[in-house]
Amino acid sequence: MGYTVLAKYKLISFDKIPSTQDHAHELIASGHASDSTVILAAAQSAGRGRFRRTWVSHHGNLYISFIFSCPERDGRLSYAIAVAVAETIASFGMHPQIKWPNDILVDNKKIAGILIEYSGPFVIVGIGINVNSNPTVDRYETTKMDVYSQTPLNELLSRLLRNIDTWRHSDFRTVRERWLELAACLNRPVRYQGEPAILVGINENGALVLRRDTRYLLVWGDEIGI
Repeated sequence: MGYTVLAKYKLISFDKIPSTQDHAHELIASGHASDSTVILAAAQSAGRGRFRRTWVSHHGNLYISFIFSCPERDGRLSYAIAVAVAETIASFGMHPQIKWPNDILVDNKKIAGILIEYSGPFVIVGIGINVNSNPTVDRYETTKMDVYSQTPLNELLSRLLRNIDTWRHSDFRTVRERWLELAACLNRPVRYQGEPAILVGINENGALVLRRDTRYLLVWGDEIGI
């Protein structure tokens, strides 16, 4: 384990731990968490995504969790983080899209995932980016950054930190506009709770807006299918 002060961040790095996300929860529970703490691991033995799905975490990719002070839940945060991750990937010459609620795609294949969890007065933002390897997954196709571009991990981390700072502090109207530009399947059919709908956009409070026939649905955290 190593400690580094990087700009405004306190960076805690590991060669391998079970989960950066779980370590963040442990820091908060023990009273040792502070705003802008970052946990970075070269590999994870028990990486996870939403609904505790396994996130395969071999060496060579980026696995990171941010701890931010957050006295109240904010449904708009996930959009800012998704845009920050997508912009980071785009800066290496790729053309990412954002798939609600937490996936970043390149060529319709998952290249990164985001996991946002709240704990006490903090929010934990977990990000995994496939850089040098990508898992084989039954439910969807995956890809990795080095298919498209040489991606030094240190430079990827540096750009990600800058983009997280930029987009977390941007006006939500700006975030919303960019998210819609990057959104996969905007104004196209998707499946929500097993039934077809049209992805229309997001509202000013951060709800996803779907249309089913003449009804409009506001979606906060449920998955949609492409």
